[in-house]
Amino acid sequence: MSVQVRYAAFSDVGLVRLNNQDGAYASQNLLVIADGMGGAAAGDIASSVTIAHLASIDDDVHQADDLLPLLRQAVEDAHNELLIRAKEDPELEGLGTTCTAILRSNNKLAMVHIGDSRAYVLHEKQLVQITHDHTLVQYLVDKGDLTPEEAEVHPKRNVIMRALGDFPGEVDLDESVREAVAGDRWLLCSDGLSGYVSAETIEETLRDVEDIKECGERLISLALAAGAPDNVTVVLADIIEEAQLLESFSPQKPIVVGSAAVDFMRPTRGGDTAAGKAAALTASLRGDSETEEENEIVYPETPKHRGAKIGVLIGILALIAAVLFGGYRWSQEQYYVSTEHGKVVIYQGIPSTIGSVELSHAVEKTDILLRDLTPVARERLDTPITRSSLKEAREVVENLRASTTQPSHDAVASPSPEAETATPSPSESAEARQ
Repeated sequence: MSVQVRYAAFSDVGLVRLNNQDGAYASQNLLVIADGMGGAAAGDIASSVTIAHLASIDDDVHQADDLLPLLRQAVEDAHNELLIRAKEDPELEGLGTTCTAILRSNNKLAMVHIGDSRAYVLHEKQLVQITHDHTLVQYLVDKGDLTPEEAEVHPKRNVIMRALGDFPGEVDLDESVREAVAGDRWLLCSDGLSGYVSAETIEETLRDVEDIKECGERLISLALAAGAPDNVTVVLADIIEEAQLLESFSPQKPIVVGSAAVDFMRPTRGGDTAAGKAAALTASLRGDSETEEENEIVYPETPKHRGAKIGVLIGILALIAAVLFGGYRWSQEQYYVSTEHGKVVIYQGIPSTIGSVELSHAVEKTDILLRDLTPVARERLDTPITRSSLKEAREVVENLRASTTQPSHDAVASPSPEAETATPSPSESAEARQ
């Protein structure tokens, strides 16, 4: 059976970054994603160099037996170039990148993978994660020292154990060959998506949003709405039986996004959303900045200039008020799990304050005592565990309850007095990702 591929690729800088260290490439026969690390410029170079080497093998005349050797050689060439660049330029020391790539020959798909970017396939409406994260926390999960839930919030979750360009030596890739099954939808993504959007939500979106471009944009929007500070990159591919293609279907041109594209400095899609405004507001309150201030030019002021200045000031004040209001509304649709007086508590809002204004309040106080939790579970609570709904926060509580070293007093969390009078709103290879 002959198949064709309909594909799309999307990348966004996220709500905090000023540049995009992710890179991706999509065509009929090649899908690649690379998430760079090692600082802004180094990350850009690592991912774009990798994309360029892999793009050089994009051809529709490969034999199935050649797929893995071609992928392996392209990745090794990229790895060696990164090592040379880092040796020649001290400012690039520590650069590296993840890489997940799929090369097709008719109905055969060969894949190589290293790092923590992911490949999923939606097969018969069920989402399957194909890749295995090469991270410290996944290693601890595999050993049984952490649960998957604990890995999600572990402070060392961004520590990569395998990557390209990070140290000399042979590249240790995961390799596989699979069938391209008509009806399957493939997803390659950076951890800007998988780290902030649940697998259940990803599955639902891939299943329910039929149009591939709309689906990709929806996934990006979901990550931004979840407050993703990292770059977010998505590659989608629908496997279509050639005989079932519409007459209007025409071959697509290859798509390049992120660091390997011309527009990698474009603003985030999240800039106008409530999450984007809240992130910008929080950064401005803290004085966060990734760039130096530009020089200011001062001109003589006339009465006309003063009038215009007042109008601009009024407009700025109105904009600040709108941002504050939108950011506050968004904050009150969030939940997190933390502790109070030695017990586990669910809060509505975000664990922050603006001046004297608290942006959260307790909604459910549980009977779970901090001293009864395992050391790993207590470490999880060193930082508030944020979730986008009360239901997800309660699931965190139940996971913590299962981590107690002795039976708890009751089976469920009990609402606080405040919850009875207020209705909750809806819903760190060994280099850390910069």
